[in-house]
Amino acid sequence: MKTTIEALRGREILNSRGKPTVEVVLRCSNGVEVTASVPSGASTGKYEALEIYDGGERYRGYGTKTAAMHVTKEIAPKLIGLDVRDQRRIDQIMIDLDGSRQKSRLGGNAILGVSMAAARAGALAAEIPLYQYLGGLRVTRIPNVMSTVISGGAFSPSGLEFEDYLLALEGFDSFADQVEAISGMRWHLEKLCKTKYGPVAEDGGALAPPLRNTPEAFECMLEAARLTGCEDHVKLGLDVAANELYRQDRGVYEMTSGEMEPEALLAYYQRLAADYPLVYIEDAFHEDDWESFTKLTAALPQLEIVGDDLFATNVERLKKGIEQKAANTLLFKVNQIGTVTEALRTAEYATNHRFEIVASLRSGETNDVFQADLAVAVGAKRMKLGSPVRGERNGKYNRLMAIEEEIRLKDWM
Repeated sequence: MKTTIEALRGREILNSRGKPTVEVVLRCSNGVEVTASVPSGASTGKYEALEIYDGGERYRGYGTKTAAMHVTKEIAPKLIGLDVRDQRRIDQIMIDLDGSRQKSRLGGNAILGVSMAAARAGALAAEIPLYQYLGGLRVTRIPNVMSTVISGGAFSPSGLEFEDYLLALEGFDSFADQVEAISGMRWHLEKLCKTKYGPVAEDGGALAPPLRNTPEAFECMLEAARLTGCEDHVKLGLDVAANELYRQDRGVYEMTSGEMEPEALLAYYQRLAADYPLVYIEDAFHEDDWESFTKLTAALPQLEIVGDDLFATNVERLKKGIEQKAANTLLFKVNQIGTVTEALRTAEYATNHRFEIVASLRSGETNDVFQADLAVAVGAKRMKLGSPVRGERNGKYNRLMAIEEEIRLKDWM
C-alpha cells in the first residue's frame, strides 16, 4: 500500500470559543484523506509551544490564515513524498524547519495540526486504531473521568479564586458507568445552583454560580454526588491556575480572602485536604516556583500534585521536576509541546519515573477526538474532559466509550 504524503494543506476553522484555529488536510498517495484540528488554551503558560495569529482587524487579531498558509506553503513541500508512518522524521523535519525554541516561526498551531494528521493517516495505513498505533497493541487502560463542573478564576464570572473545580470519579465498573454518573451529577449540580442562586452562568460547559469561596463550591459538588448516589466514588480536584493569581512585584497570590504568601497558600491547601476528599491539585503555585511545589508534594504525598504550566508537557522541564520532587503527576496536553512525537516522549519519561499522567482537553476545543485516543495510548490515569454538555467535549466521552467497548470485545473474543 502506498502511504506517502501526496498533498497537505491548512485552513482556518473556529474552535469552541469562537476563536480561529488551524485544521490540516492530508491526502495520501492511495487516495486516503484525513483531517486534524488543533485545540487552543485560554490559560496558557509561558513555556508552551506558541500559536501564531495574523494580527490586524480580522477576528480581533486572532485569525489563523498565516499559520494555515505555513502548512500549505512551507511545511508541505518538505513532507510530500514521505511515508506517513515515519512520525518521528515528519515531526523532526518540522521542528528543524521552524528553528525556534517554542515553534514561534511556523506556529505550534500549524506544526501540531500536521503532526496529528500524519499520525491519523499512519494508523489508517497500519490498519489499527489510533490509540494502538500511538501506544502499542497492548494498551488497555481507559482513563477515569475528571470533569470541571464549576469554573472560577480569571476567565469566569463566578468570582471564585481557582480556575477549575473538578469531580474525580473512581471505582466504577466501566467508563460508560462513569459517563452516566457525571452526567447525572452535572444535572443535579445545575439544579442545586439554580435553586440557591437563581439563573447560573456557564463557562465552557462548567457552571459559574456566585459562590463565595472554595469550601462552598465543594459542598455543592458533594451534595450533587450524594443526590446521584455516587458519593462513595467521587473525589474532588482543583486546577488553581496559580499564574493568574500571582503578583510578581509583591511575591503573593491574590485570593478572594486577601493576599497570601506561598507558605500561607500551602497551609490553605492542607486545610482543604483535611476537610474534604481532595485528591488532586493542579498548578498550585506559579510556573517558576519549584520550591513551593516541592514543599507541597512533601506535605501532601497522598494527593496528586500536578504540573501543568510547570511542565508544559516538556520532557526537559519534567526532568527538572522529577529531580526536585516538585509534583508527582504530569498534566498531558499535546498542544503545549506541539508535536505528537515530543508529547509521547514526555509521557514515556513520566511513566518510567513513576509519575502518573492526567490527559487534558483545552478550553478552546474542536470536534476532533484525537486526544481521547492519545490519552489511552499513554495510559493516563485520568482525563480532564470538561462537563458532558457540549459537542466538542462529548465527542471525546463518546470516543472513549467506543474504545472501551472495542477493548472488551477483543478480550471476550
